[in-house]
Amino acid sequence: MTMSRAAEFLFKAGVPQGAFQMVQGDSEVASALCDHPDIAALTFVGSSRVADLVHARARNAGKKVIALGGAKNHLVSAPDRNLEMAASDIVASFAGCSGQRCMAASVLITIGEQPELVDLVVRKSASLKKGQEGGCVGPVIDEASRDKITRIITSAEADGAEVVLDGRSWASESGTWVGPTVLKLKPGMIDHEAIRTEIFGPVLCVIVAKDARQALEWENRDRHGNAACIYTQSGATADFFSRRFGAAMVGVNIGVPVPREPFSFGGMEGSASKYGEHDITGDGGMNFFTKVRKITTKWTTDPDAPPDAANFGGTM
Repeated sequence: MTMSRAAEFLFKAGVPQGAFQMVQGDSEVASALCDHPDIAALTFVGSSRVADLVHARARNAGKKVIALGGAKNHLVSAPDRNLEMAASDIVASFAGCSGQRCMAASVLITIGEQPELVDLVVRKSASLKKGQEGGCVGPVIDEASRDKITRIITSAEADGAEVVLDGRSWASESGTWVGPTVLKLKPGMIDHEAIRTEIFGPVLCVIVAKDARQALEWENRDRHGNAACIYTQSGATADFFSRRFGAAMVGVNIGVPVPREPFSFGGMEGSASKYGEHDITGDGGMNFFTKVRKITTKWTTDPDAPPDAANFGGTM
């Protein structure tokens, strides 16, 4: 729906018919786009599994391709974080857009126990209402998504996670709703599905690290490499994490660290969030969507002039 509306605006702005096209379809259409000899370049956004398949197929057909996959974005809270700012930012990051955006936070690692932060995050999250107006939490995309989200919450609870805030009650109402949910997991659950899988919903998993190095180790273990954030008031702490996070897009006290132009958007190369060699915007996008032509020239004003007799001895 969004792209259909965008297409209308493009044509209203004067883009010629045929210069921009939309094709609706499923895997059959996607395969045709990957294989068609007249398509020189292809971009994709979706799950990591499908991104990997699209990348391999399009590259095998000789195309340039950027295929963006899933994400599992980590927030790390140092003990010196600003409590109010961090809590508000965390809630906006994991519950905004119903958690269904590639930059949504899904794991909060606190360095040491930080009950006051978790309590404030829970209070702010619990105050959110369902709806589609500003400041509300909207529905998730479909029933399959709703069912996957609630299944993972239930699985984590069965395996020992504490459900500090439970949004599953929304799922019993008409529509595809899931309320903001906060899970507190034990350190031994660091490899649980709730931590490692892209839930793609308004669910925040909280886990306590004993120190900064363990928090960094846990973030680095994630295969997605998309985005990460450190909450701190210390420049040294911010620098330590920013230089060592496994993610390509890093925030300092910003839970949705979308790079602003001219800096480009994209996960870490070689991770499950990006299959391809460029980013999708900024300089990376310009490099991807253009072809570089190198022209070396030498000329004279007289077309009948003898050839240049310069030689490597430095004489003419």
